[in-house]
Amino acid sequence: MPRKKKTTVPKKSAQERLREFLALFGKDDEVLIVINADPDALACALAVKRLLRYRARNVVIGYPNEIRRLSNVAMVDLLKIPIERLQNLKVKDFTKRVLLDSQPHHLPIFENIPFDAVIDHHPLTVRHPAPYQDIRPDYGATASILIEYLRAAKMKPSVALATALFYAIKVDTQNFEKRACQGDAISFRYLFNLANQNLVRKIELSELRPSELNYFKVAFTEMRISKQRLYVHVGRVRNPDILVIIADFFNQVNQVSWVLVSGIHGERLVVIFRCDGYKKNAGNLALRIFSRLGSAGGHREAARAEVPLKNLLKEGQGFDTKTLMRLAGRHLEEQGGKPADKEKPGGADKPGASPAANRREGA
Repeated sequence: MPRKKKTTVPKKSAQERLREFLALFGKDDEVLIVINADPDALACALAVKRLLRYRARNVVIGYPNEIRRLSNVAMVDLLKIPIERLQNLKVKDFTKRVLLDSQPHHLPIFENIPFDAVIDHHPLTVRHPAPYQDIRPDYGATASILIEYLRAAKMKPSVALATALFYAIKVDTQNFEKRACQGDAISFRYLFNLANQNLVRKIELSELRPSELNYFKVAFTEMRISKQRLYVHVGRVRNPDILVIIADFFNQVNQVSWVLVSGIHGERLVVIFRCDGYKKNAGNLALRIFSRLGSAGGHREAARAEVPLKNLLKEGQGFDTKTLMRLAGRHLEEQGGKPADKEKPGGADKPGASPAANRREGA
């Protein structure tokens, strides 16, 4: 019998996606764009605001997180990105709501918002009912997706918008050292001559405050290296972004295949995961350890978890690097096939270090 030809569902073109997206909005709509503010999300919000300029009555960008990372502050200031704290907005007053570079389950504050559209590049782990969804985990940056929308609409981005989108792709792909696809490369090349490279450099050079160096001091004191895994808990932090900076720094250490950096922000434990993504999966590890306790997920090489302290610690119990090692050890054993990490007397590889759980924040 002749073989049946395989039937494949054709991928939607950029024009088709744009048409479906724009069909959600009418001239009387008040639109709320919701982001967890970082370079990719900020750039995407600007792009959607441009797409809806003549489509909706008003477009507002709302964000829940405090922006303290200097490079992000510089991006907002230099590119004059109009954003408002989500807590100061009445979500019910908006007729349409769009979530960018994130998904409703990523943060508790997002879970009760009825989104009409979700555009993201993170892996889809939980289904949600938004009428329009464009989620492409193979893309290195959501900004690359939004550039396709702009080009399909035949809208040439302004210098500020091009600079924001260009910088977003640089950050999320780490200059194409991390996972990316052809779409990212095409978008990056398209923006290269449109973006202001001097502004990009000014944003990139804004990274650390002098006071944040104290967190590095704690990290160097408290870190433990065992079986090519580096763990460190730095105690309370004013902004969890410093944990990302520390994790990225330690991820450069030779012969370290896993980096786990944790800290306490408010009443939540935040854990940042880094690995090379080769035969390892940081997103899966974060889910296995923390999904039952809070929110967790990410990519193969980078992930994050946030857990309410009340779900994790008994009254009076502290959290330190040893606790982090104990929580992660069993799951790392499943991924790497090695025995779970056990702290040696006086510390794994660094004897005499004291716990950082109750340290005060840096000045």
